[in-house]
Amino acid sequence: MEAAPALGEPLPEPAPVPDCVQCARLADERERWRAAGDDTRVSDCNVWMRRHPTHEHRVPW
Repeated sequence: MEAAPALGEPLPEPAPVPDCVQCARLADERERWRAAGDDTRVSDCNVWMRRHPTHEHRVPW
C-alpha cells in the first residue's frame, strides 16, 4: 500500500470583500452551512470566494 500524500496546511478562510454582494452572500451561506455542521459546503463557499474574480484573496492557479 502506498503512503498517503503529504498535504500542506489548509488555506486560511477568506474574508468577504467589503461592499461586494457576492462575497457577502457566500459568507452568509458559509455560516449557515457551518451551523448545520456541513464542512464540505463550508469548504465549497471558501473555494468560490477565493475564485471570485478581481478580489485580492483570489488564489492564482
